[in-house]
Amino acid sequence: MAMRQTPLTCSGHTRPVVDLAFSGITPHGYFLISACKDGKPMLRQGDTGDWIGTFLGHKGAVWGATLNTDATKAATAAADFTAKVWDAVSGDEVLTLAHKHIVKTVTFTQDSNCLLTGGNDKLLRIYDLSDPEAAPQEIAGHTSAIKKALWCNNDKQILSAAEDKTIRSESDCVRNKRLSSWRRPRLIYICVCRLWDRSSMEEVKTLTFDTSVSSMEYVPDGEILVITYGKTVAFYNALSLDLIKTVEAPAPINSASLHPEKDFFVAGGEDFKLYKFDYSTKEELESYKGHFGPVHCVRFSPDGELYASGSEDGTLRLWQTAVGKTYGLWKCVLPEDLGAENSEQLYTSPPEIKA
Repeated sequence: MAMRQTPLTCSGHTRPVVDLAFSGITPHGYFLISACKDGKPMLRQGDTGDWIGTFLGHKGAVWGATLNTDATKAATAAADFTAKVWDAVSGDEVLTLAHKHIVKTVTFTQDSNCLLTGGNDKLLRIYDLSDPEAAPQEIAGHTSAIKKALWCNNDKQILSAAEDKTIRSESDCVRNKRLSSWRRPRLIYICVCRLWDRSSMEEVKTLTFDTSVSSMEYVPDGEILVITYGKTVAFYNALSLDLIKTVEAPAPINSASLHPEKDFFVAGGEDFKLYKFDYSTKEELESYKGHFGPVHCVRFSPDGELYASGSEDGTLRLWQTAVGKTYGLWKCVLPEDLGAENSEQLYTSPPEIKA
Protein backbone atom coordinates (compact mmCIF):
# COMPACT_ATOMS: atom_id res chain seq x y z
CA MET A 1 0.00 0.00 0.00
CA ALA A 2 1.47 3.36 -1.05
CA MET A 3 1.97 6.21 1.37
CA ARG A 4 -0.06 9.35 0.82
CA GLN A 5 1.55 12.67 -0.09
CA THR A 6 1.31 15.28 2.69
CA PRO A 7 2.06 18.75 1.30
CA LEU A 8 3.32 21.59 3.45
CA THR A 9 0.99 24.56 3.03
CA CYS A 10 2.59 28.01 3.01
CA SER A 11 0.03 30.71 3.71
CA GLY A 12 0.45 34.48 3.84
CA HIS A 13 -0.49 35.69 0.37
CA THR A 14 -3.96 37.14 -0.19
CA ARG A 15 -4.18 36.81 -3.98
CA PRO A 16 -3.14 34.21 -6.57
CA VAL A 17 0.50 33.09 -6.55
CA VAL A 18 1.72 33.39 -10.15
CA ASP A 19 5.47 32.70 -10.03
CA LEU A 20 8.10 31.15 -7.78
CA ALA A 21 11.80 30.40 -7.88
CA PHE A 22 14.43 28.66 -5.78
CA SER A 23 17.95 29.84 -5.07
CA GLY A 24 20.92 27.54 -5.35
CA ILE A 25 22.17 25.63 -2.30
CA THR A 26 24.03 27.96 0.07
CA PRO A 27 25.81 27.39 3.43
CA HIS A 28 22.46 28.30 5.03
CA GLY A 29 20.36 25.97 2.92
CA TYR A 30 18.30 27.09 -0.05
CA PHE A 31 15.51 29.64 -0.35
CA LEU A 32 12.20 30.16 -2.14
CA ILE A 33 10.67 33.39 -3.44
CA SER A 34 7.07 33.78 -4.57
CA ALA A 35 5.35 36.40 -6.74
CA CYS A 36 1.73 37.22 -6.07
CA LYS A 37 -1.00 39.50 -7.35
CA ASP A 38 -1.20 41.01 -3.85
CA GLY A 39 1.98 42.94 -4.69
CA LYS A 40 3.97 41.47 -1.80
CA PRO A 41 6.62 38.94 -2.85
CA MET A 42 7.72 36.67 -0.02
CA LEU A 43 10.96 34.90 0.87
CA ARG A 44 10.90 31.51 2.60
CA GLN A 45 13.26 28.81 3.75
CA GLY A 46 13.17 26.42 0.83
CA ASP A 47 13.11 23.05 2.61
CA THR A 48 10.48 23.93 5.23
CA GLY A 49 8.47 26.80 3.73
CA ASP A 50 9.05 28.88 6.85
CA TRP A 51 8.40 32.57 6.18
CA ILE A 52 11.50 34.78 6.35
CA GLY A 53 10.23 38.11 5.10
CA THR A 54 8.13 40.13 2.67
CA PHE A 55 9.55 42.60 0.15
CA LEU A 56 7.47 45.78 0.44
CA GLY A 57 7.52 48.52 -2.17
CA HIS A 58 5.54 47.54 -5.26
CA LYS A 59 2.23 49.28 -5.99
CA GLY A 60 0.68 46.63 -8.16
CA ALA A 61 0.53 42.91 -8.81
CA VAL A 62 3.91 41.17 -8.88
CA TRP A 63 4.12 38.87 -11.92
CA GLY A 64 7.65 37.54 -11.65
CA ALA A 65 10.24 36.90 -8.96
CA THR A 66 13.69 35.35 -8.84
CA LEU A 67 16.72 34.86 -6.59
CA ASN A 68 20.36 34.80 -7.56
CA THR A 69 22.31 31.61 -6.99
CA ASP A 70 23.63 32.42 -3.50
CA ALA A 71 20.35 34.03 -2.35
CA THR A 72 21.91 37.42 -1.63
CA LYS A 73 19.80 39.25 -4.22
CA ALA A 74 16.18 39.09 -5.28
CA ALA A 75 14.43 40.67 -8.25
CA THR A 76 10.75 41.21 -8.94
CA ALA A 77 8.63 42.26 -11.93
CA ALA A 78 5.38 44.12 -11.39
CA ALA A 79 2.31 45.79 -12.83
CA ASP A 80 3.46 49.18 -11.49
CA PHE A 81 5.78 49.45 -14.54
CA THR A 82 8.88 48.62 -12.52
CA ALA A 83 11.33 45.86 -11.82
CA LYS A 84 13.04 45.99 -8.45
CA VAL A 85 16.26 44.54 -7.12
CA TRP A 86 16.39 43.71 -3.41
CA ASP A 87 18.96 42.79 -0.81
CA ALA A 88 17.64 39.31 0.01
CA VAL A 89 19.42 39.24 3.36
CA SER A 90 18.17 42.54 4.80
CA GLY A 91 15.02 42.86 2.67
CA ASP A 92 15.98 46.39 1.61
CA GLU A 93 15.16 47.72 -1.83
CA VAL A 94 18.40 48.27 -3.74
CA LEU A 95 17.23 49.46 -7.13
CA THR A 96 14.05 50.41 -8.98
CA LEU A 97 14.13 50.01 -12.76
CA ALA A 98 11.41 52.02 -14.50
CA HIS A 99 9.71 50.56 -17.57
CA LYS A 100 7.08 51.86 -19.98
CA HIS A 101 4.56 49.13 -19.26
CA ILE A 102 3.85 46.12 -17.03
CA VAL A 103 6.92 43.98 -16.33
CA LYS A 104 6.29 40.22 -16.40
CA THR A 105 9.66 38.50 -16.06
CA VAL A 106 13.07 39.00 -14.41
CA THR A 107 16.17 36.81 -14.22
CA PHE A 108 19.79 37.25 -13.10
CA THR A 109 22.89 36.14 -14.95
CA GLN A 110 24.90 33.46 -13.15
CA ASP A 111 27.35 36.05 -11.78
CA SER A 112 24.43 38.28 -10.62
CA ASN A 113 25.92 41.27 -12.46
CA CYS A 114 23.12 41.66 -15.02
CA LEU A 115 19.34 41.48 -14.90
CA LEU A 116 17.13 40.54 -17.84
CA THR A 117 13.57 41.90 -17.94
CA GLY A 118 10.61 41.59 -20.28
CA GLY A 119 6.98 42.60 -20.32
CA ASN A 120 4.11 44.30 -22.05
CA ASP A 121 6.23 46.88 -23.88
CA LYS A 122 7.54 44.02 -26.07
CA LEU A 123 11.21 44.72 -25.35
CA LEU A 124 13.88 42.65 -23.66
CA ARG A 125 16.17 44.75 -21.49
CA ILE A 126 19.55 43.89 -20.01
CA TYR A 127 20.59 46.01 -17.02
CA ASP A 128 24.19 46.22 -15.80
CA LEU A 129 23.68 46.17 -12.03
CA SER A 130 27.23 47.39 -11.43
CA ASP A 131 26.31 50.58 -13.33
CA PRO A 132 22.64 51.22 -12.56
CA GLU A 133 22.69 54.70 -14.09
CA ALA A 134 23.61 53.31 -17.51
CA ALA A 135 20.85 52.80 -20.07
CA PRO A 136 19.93 49.15 -20.52
CA GLN A 137 20.62 47.21 -23.67
CA GLU A 138 17.36 46.64 -25.53
CA ILE A 139 16.35 43.80 -27.85
CA ALA A 140 13.33 44.34 -30.09
CA GLY A 141 11.58 41.78 -32.22
CA HIS A 142 8.48 40.56 -30.45
CA THR A 143 5.23 42.15 -31.57
CA SER A 144 3.28 41.47 -28.39
CA ALA A 145 3.80 41.28 -24.64
CA ILE A 146 6.71 39.14 -23.48
CA LYS A 147 5.55 36.51 -21.00
CA LYS A 148 8.86 34.92 -20.01
CA ALA A 149 12.57 35.42 -20.67
CA LEU A 150 15.51 33.27 -19.57
CA TRP A 151 19.28 33.23 -19.83
CA CYS A 152 20.82 30.08 -21.31
CA ASN A 153 24.10 28.68 -22.62
CA ASN A 154 26.21 30.24 -19.84
CA ASP A 155 24.39 33.56 -20.30
CA LYS A 156 25.50 33.79 -23.94
CA GLN A 157 21.95 33.44 -25.23
CA ILE A 158 18.44 34.49 -24.24
CA LEU A 159 15.13 32.65 -24.63
CA SER A 160 11.90 34.62 -24.70
CA ALA A 161 8.23 33.82 -25.24
CA ALA A 162 5.42 36.09 -26.40
CA GLU A 163 2.10 35.97 -28.19
CA ASP A 164 3.01 37.69 -31.45
CA LYS A 165 0.72 38.85 -34.24
CA THR A 166 2.68 37.26 -37.04
CA ILE A 167 0.40 35.12 -39.20
CA ARG A 168 -2.44 36.24 -41.43
CA SER A 169 -5.57 34.30 -42.26
CA GLU A 170 -5.28 31.36 -44.63
CA SER A 171 -5.64 33.53 -47.68
CA ASP A 172 -5.25 37.26 -48.00
CA CYS A 173 -7.38 37.22 -51.11
CA VAL A 174 -10.47 35.17 -50.27
CA ARG A 175 -13.50 36.32 -52.24
CA ASN A 176 -16.61 36.87 -50.12
CA LYS A 177 -19.29 36.11 -52.68
CA ARG A 178 -22.18 37.13 -50.51
CA LEU A 179 -20.85 40.64 -49.94
CA SER A 180 -19.08 40.72 -53.30
CA SER A 181 -16.05 42.26 -51.65
CA TRP A 182 -12.54 41.27 -50.68
CA ARG A 183 -12.09 40.03 -47.15
CA ARG A 184 -9.62 42.13 -45.23
CA PRO A 185 -6.53 40.27 -44.00
CA ARG A 186 -6.59 39.66 -40.27
CA LEU A 187 -3.78 38.91 -37.88
CA ILE A 188 -3.81 35.70 -35.86
CA TYR A 189 -2.13 35.51 -32.47
CA ILE A 190 0.41 32.73 -32.22
CA CYS A 191 2.90 32.15 -29.49
CA VAL A 192 6.54 32.56 -30.45
CA CYS A 193 9.64 31.49 -28.56
CA ARG A 194 12.76 33.22 -29.80
CA LEU A 195 16.41 32.41 -29.19
CA TRP A 196 18.71 35.47 -29.16
CA ASP A 197 22.47 35.85 -29.26
CA ARG A 198 23.53 38.15 -26.44
CA SER A 199 26.62 39.61 -28.12
CA SER A 200 25.02 40.44 -31.48
CA MET A 201 21.51 41.02 -30.05
CA GLU A 202 20.21 39.14 -33.09
CA GLU A 203 17.58 36.43 -33.29
CA VAL A 204 19.07 32.97 -33.83
CA LYS A 205 16.01 30.76 -34.13
CA THR A 206 12.24 30.79 -33.59
CA LEU A 207 9.67 28.28 -32.38
CA THR A 208 5.98 28.84 -33.09
CA PHE A 209 2.94 27.38 -31.33
CA ASP A 210 -0.72 27.60 -32.26
CA THR A 211 -1.72 28.04 -28.63
CA SER A 212 -0.42 30.13 -25.77
CA VAL A 213 2.82 29.08 -24.09
CA SER A 214 2.09 29.00 -20.38
CA SER A 215 5.62 28.49 -19.00
CA MET A 216 9.29 27.94 -19.78
CA GLU A 217 12.03 26.37 -17.66
CA TYR A 218 15.71 26.17 -18.54
CA VAL A 219 17.75 23.24 -17.19
CA PRO A 220 21.49 24.07 -17.55
CA ASP A 221 22.65 20.50 -16.96
CA GLY A 222 21.97 19.03 -20.37
CA GLU A 223 20.80 22.30 -21.92
CA ILE A 224 17.12 21.36 -21.82
CA LEU A 225 14.25 23.78 -22.33
CA VAL A 226 10.85 22.79 -20.87
CA ILE A 227 7.86 24.50 -22.51
CA THR A 228 4.19 24.02 -21.64
CA TYR A 229 1.26 24.86 -23.91
CA GLY A 230 -2.27 23.51 -23.83
CA LYS A 231 -2.08 19.98 -22.42
CA THR A 232 1.45 19.51 -23.75
CA VAL A 233 4.77 19.46 -21.92
CA ALA A 234 7.54 19.74 -24.52
CA PHE A 235 11.29 19.30 -24.10
CA TYR A 236 13.76 20.99 -26.44
CA ASN A 237 17.50 21.27 -26.82
CA ALA A 238 18.05 24.81 -25.53
CA LEU A 239 20.96 25.49 -27.90
CA SER A 240 19.39 24.35 -31.17
CA LEU A 241 15.68 24.40 -30.22
CA ASP A 242 15.40 20.90 -31.67
CA LEU A 243 12.49 18.97 -30.17
CA ILE A 244 13.46 16.13 -27.83
CA LYS A 245 10.01 14.84 -26.86
CA THR A 246 6.47 15.86 -25.93
CA VAL A 247 4.16 14.47 -23.26
CA GLU A 248 0.40 14.94 -23.16
CA ALA A 249 -1.21 15.57 -19.76
CA PRO A 250 -4.84 14.90 -18.79
CA ALA A 251 -5.63 18.61 -18.37
CA PRO A 252 -4.36 22.00 -19.57
CA ILE A 253 -0.95 22.61 -18.00
CA ASN A 254 0.29 25.97 -16.72
CA SER A 255 3.77 24.96 -15.56
CA ALA A 256 6.20 22.05 -15.50
CA SER A 257 9.61 21.33 -13.97
CA LEU A 258 12.22 18.66 -14.72
CA HIS A 259 13.95 16.92 -11.81
CA PRO A 260 17.68 17.76 -11.52
CA GLU A 261 18.57 14.13 -12.22
CA LYS A 262 16.10 14.04 -15.14
CA ASP A 263 14.37 10.90 -13.90
CA PHE A 264 10.95 12.51 -13.91
CA PHE A 265 9.12 15.81 -14.16
CA VAL A 266 6.11 17.39 -12.49
CA ALA A 267 3.35 19.53 -13.98
CA GLY A 268 0.34 21.44 -12.70
CA GLY A 269 -2.55 23.24 -14.30
CA GLU A 270 -6.23 23.95 -14.60
CA ASP A 271 -7.61 20.87 -12.82
CA PHE A 272 -5.93 21.84 -9.49
CA LYS A 273 -3.71 18.73 -9.63
CA LEU A 274 0.04 18.07 -9.58
CA TYR A 275 1.18 15.32 -11.96
CA LYS A 276 4.44 13.38 -11.83
CA PHE A 277 5.68 11.69 -15.03
CA ASP A 278 8.58 9.39 -15.83
CA TYR A 279 10.83 11.45 -18.13
CA SER A 280 12.07 8.45 -20.13
CA THR A 281 8.84 6.49 -20.61
CA LYS A 282 6.37 9.43 -20.38
CA GLU A 283 4.27 7.33 -17.99
CA GLU A 284 2.15 9.15 -15.44
CA LEU A 285 3.46 7.98 -12.06
CA GLU A 286 1.35 9.92 -9.56
CA SER A 287 -1.14 12.73 -9.27
CA TYR A 288 -2.09 14.76 -6.22
CA LYS A 289 -4.82 17.26 -5.53
CA GLY A 290 -4.15 19.72 -2.72
CA HIS A 291 -4.83 23.17 -4.11
CA PHE A 292 -8.29 24.74 -4.30
CA GLY A 293 -7.63 26.54 -7.58
CA PRO A 294 -5.60 26.18 -10.76
CA VAL A 295 -1.86 25.63 -10.31
CA HIS A 296 0.05 28.52 -11.90
CA CYS A 297 3.66 27.55 -11.21
CA VAL A 298 5.73 24.55 -10.12
CA ARG A 299 9.48 24.11 -9.60
CA PHE A 300 11.83 21.49 -8.17
CA SER A 301 14.15 22.45 -5.35
CA PRO A 302 17.87 22.53 -6.26
CA ASP A 303 18.51 19.23 -4.44
CA GLY A 304 15.48 17.59 -6.02
CA GLU A 305 14.02 16.49 -2.68
CA LEU A 306 10.80 18.49 -3.09
CA TYR A 307 8.86 20.61 -5.52
CA ALA A 308 6.88 23.77 -4.82
CA SER A 309 3.61 24.85 -6.40
CA GLY A 310 1.76 28.16 -6.41
CA SER A 311 -1.94 28.48 -7.06
CA GLU A 312 -4.93 30.69 -7.70
CA ASP A 313 -5.96 29.80 -4.13
CA GLY A 314 -3.22 32.12 -2.77
CA THR A 315 -1.02 29.41 -1.26
CA LEU A 316 2.26 27.71 -1.97
CA ARG A 317 2.58 24.02 -1.26
CA LEU A 318 5.69 21.92 -0.89
CA TRP A 319 5.51 18.30 -2.04
CA GLN A 320 7.93 15.47 -1.32
CA THR A 321 9.66 13.89 -4.29
CA ALA A 322 10.08 10.62 -2.36
CA VAL A 323 6.99 10.28 -0.20
CA GLY A 324 7.69 9.06 3.34
CA LYS A 325 11.33 10.17 3.48
CA THR A 326 12.53 12.18 6.47
CA TYR A 327 13.33 15.62 5.10
CA GLY A 328 12.64 19.17 6.30
CA LEU A 329 9.43 19.08 8.33
CA TRP A 330 8.51 15.60 7.10
CA LYS A 331 9.33 12.77 9.49
CA CYS A 332 9.24 9.13 8.49
CA VAL A 333 7.55 6.87 11.04
CA LEU A 334 7.76 3.14 10.34
CA PRO A 335 4.67 0.98 10.97
CA GLU A 336 6.53 -1.10 13.56
CA ASP A 337 7.09 2.08 15.56
CA LEU A 338 3.34 2.60 15.88
CA GLY A 339 0.67 0.65 17.68
CA ALA A 340 -1.51 -1.53 15.48
CA GLU A 341 -4.44 0.87 15.78
CA ASN A 342 -2.30 3.84 14.67
CA SER A 343 -0.39 2.24 11.79
CA GLU A 344 -3.28 2.84 9.40
CA GLN A 345 -2.78 6.62 9.53
CA LEU A 346 0.35 6.27 7.41
CA TYR A 347 -1.77 5.19 4.49
CA THR A 348 -4.75 7.48 4.80
CA SER A 349 -5.07 11.11 3.82
CA PRO A 350 -3.46 13.00 6.71
CA PRO A 351 -4.17 16.63 7.55
CA GLU A 352 -2.03 19.22 5.80
CA ILE A 353 1.02 20.52 7.60
CA LYS A 354 1.12 24.30 7.94
CA ALA A 355 4.53 25.83 7.30
